This record gives sequence, structure tokens and C-alpha cells, in this order.
Amino acid sequence: MSGRLRKLAQTTMRHARRIVVFVRRKVVSFNELWRYSLQFRVTVSTLALSSAVVFVLGMVLQNQITDRLMETKQNAAIAQTRAVVETAASELVGVGTEGTEALTARMNNALKKISSTTSSPDGAGSTAGTFEPVLAAGGRDQSSKPVAAGPYDKVPVRLRQFVETEQLSWLIHTATEADGGKTTYLIVGAPVSTMINPLQLYLLYPLTSEQNTVSTVQNTLLVGGLVLLLLLAGITNLVTRQVVRPVRQAAAAAEQFADGDLDQRLAVLGEDDLAKLAVSYNGMAASIQRQIRQLEDFGGLQRRFTSDVSHELRTPLTTVRMAADVLHASREQFPAGLARSTELLVDELDRFEALLGDLLEISRLDAGVEELSAELIDVRPIATRAVEQVRVIAGNAGSSVELILPDEEAPAEVDARRVERILRNLLANAVDHSEGNPVVLTLAVNETAIAITVRDRGVGLRPGEAELVFNRFWRADPSRNRRTGGTGLGLAISQEDARLHGGVLDAWGETGHGACFRLVLPRQQDTPMGESPLVLPPPDHKATDPHGSSSGLLEVRPAPDAILAEPEEVGR
Repeated sequence: MSGRLRKLAQTTMRHARRIVVFVRRKVVSFNELWRYSLQFRVTVSTLALSSAVVFVLGMVLQNQITDRLMETKQNAAIAQTRAVVETAASELVGVGTEGTEALTARMNNALKKISSTTSSPDGAGSTAGTFEPVLAAGGRDQSSKPVAAGPYDKVPVRLRQFVETEQLSWLIHTATEADGGKTTYLIVGAPVSTMINPLQLYLLYPLTSEQNTVSTVQNTLLVGGLVLLLLLAGITNLVTRQVVRPVRQAAAAAEQFADGDLDQRLAVLGEDDLAKLAVSYNGMAASIQRQIRQLEDFGGLQRRFTSDVSHELRTPLTTVRMAADVLHASREQFPAGLARSTELLVDELDRFEALLGDLLEISRLDAGVEELSAELIDVRPIATRAVEQVRVIAGNAGSSVELILPDEEAPAEVDARRVERILRNLLANAVDHSEGNPVVLTLAVNETAIAITVRDRGVGLRPGEAELVFNRFWRADPSRNRRTGGTGLGLAISQEDARLHGGVLDAWGETGHGACFRLVLPRQQDTPMGESPLVLPPPDHKATDPHGSSSGLLEVRPAPDAILAEPEEVGR
């Protein structure tokens, strides 16, 4: 038995959970419709307010009709009772001298006379309807049980008490019939004047027809109210749809316009407010389109100017380079001041050539003509080459470069030249701002992404500067001299290279705790890269000792015979 009860309880709980889940889903769906659909919100609000109005109006009408019916019934019943009292009095003149049986017989004869009379002589009680008469003999002071004719037990005691004190009274009372059913009566009682014995007359008017009338009125109001609410809901939905449809069309047109379809416009129908909205939207869209086209033309001219100037400067720069190389080769024959000027000339020409190269590269990126030559290769050698190329710079700055690589291969579809350029720029930038502290390059992979971080413990970044470091020619401290002589475009080019791969290049920094740049690339070009295997900020960003280095790191020391390529440096 306990097993059955347990199984029944489990089944009940399972059904209860299903009901709760179903109700919760419906509530969530309703909330979504309420939040996102103006048409649904207006329709439901109108329906709710209309339901309240219809309910109040129905209750008022029902109460008015019921009160009017009962007032009419009551007035007619009182008038008819007074007429019947006269008939009963004339039939019971001199009653009281007989015994109980004779009194009962005379009262029964009087009831028959009353029942045969359909209305009073003046017709006052013709609208009261049928009734059941009751006669009772005796008063309040009689100790014996009253003698009654008719259904005396249907008359309530409190009404008898008023009538026995010679007062005409009425009461609405529900009595139980012989068959067990219940009938509601309007009972009117009045004293009957006789010569000797006091008598009371009660007329029981059934309210069945009035109840049927009230029920019919209730059903009519209910059905009419439901039909009215449905009509109001349909009308509201139709009217709201006429207003919401143009708004939805405007929203769709705005979305397409934002996606790049600058020729998208709204249809203008009529001269109403919605037509004015469409005209205003079309005018705004045309104005924005003109401005965007102007900006595009201006940007194209700017990019073309940069590219043309860079190309045109190549020829005189080559000539100047050749002359400078000749002078630099013969600098030992010059006086000390002239020899130093020759060395400065060569250094600045190197910077000039790097700047021209960066300007050409960034103009091609802006024009969208650069293509990604991606191939599936191991990224670890790329990181190693980038570190080797900054050895001399790190040695001159008094910094060491530490490399953390995974033991297994890290294959990814990347453009090796661009990734190497990104890492070279990040490392050179970190060395330039490390203040002689170690720089750490970390590489990690997961199933979908490959991440590389370059961490330094130098001056760091102030709040808000992490979003500015990728701006072209931006520097955190313009008065600070560079050690590496970068062009100020390296990080901007690196960010564009990362986007060309479908990846992300972002930065973090705190004053006094250094900075960390993170490059995240997808391992496959057609697959989203997902979560990065390296977090930013780095886990050690709360370290208190900015000059300490973690144990277990591989330190790459500069080799005296290394042949290095100059990095494309940025200015942070």
C-alpha cells in the first residue's frame, strides 16, 4: 500500500512540475510579447480596460433591473394582499365561537374563496401573479399552537411575529418544498379583522418568473459583454495594426539602412502623420547618405593622397639614400662633427623609409586591397623568430626577453609574415616601455583559438589609455624620447593585421604594474575562435614586485653575432 501511495505521489509531483513548467513558459512568452509588441500591448490594455468597464456597467444594469422587478412585484403583491384581506374578513365574520375543527373548516373554505378570486375588484393586484394563501388563528399571547390552513410552515417565524402584532409586513424567503426543492417567495402578511379571534393572512408569491427574468438578463449581459469585448479587441487590433505597420516598416528600413543599404526608403501614402513620418525619414536618410558618400569620397582622396605621396617620395628618397650611404662609408675621412652629422642623416633616413613603408601598408589596409595568405603552420617558430629579431633592442635597453611556449605543436591557419610583424611590433613596444625589466611572451592554444601575450613590467598605462594605444601616431607621453625610433603606426597596423585574420588584438595596463598586449587568432579561418586560452588582465597583474621575474622561464639572451631586422615600432 505504501508503494502505491509513493508511486501516486511521484506521479502527482511529476504532473505538478509539468504544469509549473508549462505555466512558466506561457508567462515568459507573454512577457516577451508584452515587451516587444506594441500591437499586443495596446490590444491587451484596451481589452483589460474594456472588461472592467463592461463588468461595472453589467453589474449596474443587473442591479437596476432586479430592483425594478422587485419593486413592481412588491407593490402589486401588497395591493393584492389588501384586497384579499377584505375577502377573507367577509368570509370569516364571527369566527371564534366554534371549536378547532369548525375553525379549520371555515379557514379552508375561506382559502378556497381566496384562491378562486384571481384579482381584487379594482384590479390592483393583477400584476402580482399567482400566490399560495395561508390563514392562521391565534396571537402572540396564545400559549397553544395556532390553528392554520395552508402551508403555514413556509412562513418564517420573524414574519409571523410582525403580523401577529397587527402590522402588514413582507419578506423574501426561500422555503423547502415537499419534493426537496427550494423556492424563493415574496411573502406578504396582514392581520384579518374578525369579531372575536385574531387571524393572520399570508400570501406566498413565488419569484420563479422574476428569477428567470434576472437569469435571462445576466446571460444576455454576459454574452453581450463577451461579444462586445471580442469586437473591441478586433477593432483595437485593426486600428493598432494600421499604426504599428508603418512603424515596423520604418524600423525594418532603418535596420537595412544601418546594414549598408543606403538607398532604402519608405513609401509615402497619403498626407497624414504617418506620411509625414515617412517623408521626414526619407529626408533624413538622404541627408545621411550624402554625408556618408562625402566622407567616403574624402576618405578615398585621403588614402589616395597618402599612397601617391608615399610612392612619389620613393624616388627622391632612393637618391638621398644613395648619397647618404656614400657619405656614411667615407665618414672616417670627415671631421668629428661632420661624421656625426652623417650618422644622424643615415638614422633619420632609416626612420623615413620605415615611415613610408608603414604609410603604404596602412593605406592598402584602409583601401581593403590587402589579402591574407594563410597557411596551416606551427606558430611557435614565428614567435621564436620575433624574439630573435628584438634581441639587440632589448640588450640596448637593458631588458631580457623571456619566451614561454607549449611543448606540443601549435598549428593554425595564419599569414606568417603578418603574425611575425605583429609580434615584432608588440615586443619592441614592450621593450621600449619596460624600464629595463624583463619582457615575457607567452603562447597558448585550445581547440578553436591561439593566443599570444606580451607582458612587460614597465610604466604601464593609465585608465582609459588601453583603448587609445591602437590609434595612429598616439603616444601616452609626447615628451618622452623613444629608444627605438618607431613610426607611431606599428600598433595600428598590427590591429588591422589581427582583424584581417578574424582575430582580436587588445591591451591592458596599470600604472606601475606594466602592460600586457594579447593577440587572439582562430586556428581555422572558417571556424569561430571562441574563448581565448589566455586571460586579460594577466593573472600576475596584482604582483607587488615589478622588478621580479617568475622562475622557470626560458630567458633568450642576445647573441653577439646575430643579424637582426629593424622592427616596425609604435609609440605608446
